[in-house]
Amino acid sequence: MTDTKPVLILGGTGKTGRRLAERLTSQGIPVRIGSRSGSPRFDWEVPATWEPAMQGVGAVYISYYPDIAVPGAAETVGAFARLAVANGVTRMVLLSGRGETEAQRAEEMVKASGADWTILRCAWFPQNFSEGFLVESLRQGEVALPVGPVGEPFVDVDDIADAAFVALTEPGHVGQLYELTGPRLLSFADAVAEIAKATGRDIRYIKISHDEFTAATAAYELPPEIAWLLNELFTEVLDGRNETLTDGVQRVLGRAPKDFSAYANETAATGIWSN
Repeated sequence: MTDTKPVLILGGTGKTGRRLAERLTSQGIPVRIGSRSGSPRFDWEVPATWEPAMQGVGAVYISYYPDIAVPGAAETVGAFARLAVANGVTRMVLLSGRGETEAQRAEEMVKASGADWTILRCAWFPQNFSEGFLVESLRQGEVALPVGPVGEPFVDVDDIADAAFVALTEPGHVGQLYELTGPRLLSFADAVAEIAKATGRDIRYIKISHDEFTAATAAYELPPEIAWLLNELFTEVLDGRNETLTDGVQRVLGRAPKDFSAYANETAATGIWSN
């Protein structure tokens, strides 16, 4: 980007958006946070808020709330992309998900909008263990999920934010799909064991049934869309379909992706998992 128009970051207070905002701001690139508490306000469920939020921006980072896997996400993202293009905002970087039907539909919608697109199709984030509902389970020393020994190539959100920053600020990324994974496959039991090692604590992983998980999430009093999403991701997406590593981080950043153990050690040092 050669101009100084702000980048609109949708989901600007989320895991990836917050980090992307920090990176852009540190380089003197103005940022507009697209959120329900932002100014101007942005709400995916209120299309009337979209156009005011995109006025005068040079590019958009699209992170859909609560997740691009939810039903209807593709149509909503597509409608936003078409409106942005109609308003002269063509540069878009989309945060997408691996192995998710609705996410892949959203990708096609963005491609069809006429945008100058880049897609970051991402594996699970390690940060789901430290910036979400699993924190309390880890503190209590027992993580119970309906997932067996399937391997997941966890990709660090810092790598995702770095990739988004590069895609938005350097040439050569328009029309590119980067599938981002970490450097190795870990089961959820492996991941919990890494965290236990990093904290020096005894933390158990227990595989539970689908029904037990549904009952457990109900106890957290999560919003209905989040409860649905967790159920979908844990029971549908984690079926082995994503048990492959990719070179996406290397392609976009020119370096190896961050390993889960580095994340575990850094995060354990903050004390967030201490009981």
